Amino acid sequence: MSSQAEEAAEQTADTVEAPISSSSTETDPTSGTIITVTVGATVPTGFEHTAAEEVKEKIGVDARVSKDRGRIYFPITTDKLFQVHLLRSVDNLFVVVAEYDHYQFKESKEETLNELQELASKLPWTNALEVWRLNRTLKKKKGHRKAGNATRAKSIAEPSEVPSAAEIEQHELPQVTSPDDDDAKAEVTPDSETRQQDLEDAAPEVKLIKFRVTCNRAGDKHSFSSNEAARDFGGAVQEFFQWKADMTKFDIEVLLNIHNDEVVIGIALTEESLHRRNISHFGPTTLRSTLCYGMLRLCKPQESDIILDPMCGTGAIPLEGAIEFSESFYIAGDNNDMAVNRTVNNICHIQKRRADKGSPSALPIDTVQWDLSNLPIRTSSVDIIITDMPFGKRMGSRKKNWDLYPSCLREMARVCRPGSGKAVLLTQDKKCFAKAISRMGGLWRKLHTVWVNVGGLHAGVYLLKRTGAVFGQTSEDVHESRGRGDAQKDERDDKELC
Repeated sequence: MSSQAEEAAEQTADTVEAPISSSSTETDPTSGTIITVTVGATVPTGFEHTAAEEVKEKIGVDARVSKDRGRIYFPITTDKLFQVHLLRSVDNLFVVVAEYDHYQFKESKEETLNELQELASKLPWTNALEVWRLNRTLKKKKGHRKAGNATRAKSIAEPSEVPSAAEIEQHELPQVTSPDDDDAKAEVTPDSETRQQDLEDAAPEVKLIKFRVTCNRAGDKHSFSSNEAARDFGGAVQEFFQWKADMTKFDIEVLLNIHNDEVVIGIALTEESLHRRNISHFGPTTLRSTLCYGMLRLCKPQESDIILDPMCGTGAIPLEGAIEFSESFYIAGDNNDMAVNRTVNNICHIQKRRADKGSPSALPIDTVQWDLSNLPIRTSSVDIIITDMPFGKRMGSRKKNWDLYPSCLREMARVCRPGSGKAVLLTQDKKCFAKAISRMGGLWRKLHTVWVNVGGLHAGVYLLKRTGAVFGQTSEDVHESRGRGDAQKDERDDKELC
């Protein structure tokens, strides 16, 4: 960074709260400088604490849940950076540049936007950019392990070609976008274009950095829009670093997250969401793998458990289980032949991918097509049932759910082990589900509910315990069995009369 930039970075605005420290530096005699930074992660809404538990379990640090639902933050050292990409409950990752718990926005739009522009030159970018560089190096090494990927290898710079943090700060970067308006772009002045061209002529061997800014904003007390914040902040970032703006083919994505009076500036570490990791053949209602992982952790699979998904769709839940909780055995089924075919294709895709990497390709999973209300499974033989039930929106209908849910829950109760069996069921049709549970004659007991956001719909993940009641002997069972018996008798009588 130039001396002028360093001086600007050290300035503190009187009207802006000092950012919370998100990084530190220490020296390891064996491996050189180690930086400790704060990493943020977006997670399925409702499963923030589940994600925090996974971070503690796999990385050994405590994560805190953001006031803005769907995000967690945790510290990590650069020598353990690769571990963040092994997390299964997170969608996207970013390194925190600075965060403000109580940012005092100005009353007028103009003053607020001017302050955001001034903020760009005062932020401690160095450590975050170094982590971005190291993260990119990790991804390059991972990419080069794949055999026969010559085209990709040519299009991506070798690790040695990735610029250092100091070089990054001396060259160009991005443009601005926001969820509100994808057409929002940071303005590039003729002077900045001239300076960019001069840099290209002076140092053609250095790869010019391209960037964009994305603003995610929540709260109704802001005088500005997400698009305006992204545009003005992005323009200031471009002017400060002399980076090149590019909305699509960017190297760095700068994140400006605003939730009421909480402001977090970060740099993205993932190019696409990690929830797309397992599925190659999508259906109309495919669940995110990260949400599937959260549901699986909720039921705590044990070694040798038999786990059933009777409405598997594309197989997202049993596939995630077979990969992450491989000591259990999974049965995926559906009454729709297209869904079963998608599940089989997704399983084959994962097996091929594992074989290409030299890993054992076998997965503890089987796929069956069946009638959901008459499963070809022995009574009391399943340990866990986990499934995404029809919401009645894109699949099925609310009217059909009133017949489908009671029938499904009874058949699930039949095959599930009394006293120890569990079910984790996702549905948005809460009223119908509650009524169906009340009609089960005490076969199921609700333990816990996690409220989640699925495609903009407010849904519930219900953890149920199979009670010790014997199937077929409750008052509801006797009543329904008599009803079926009477109906069959009437049908026989009608046939005899004919």
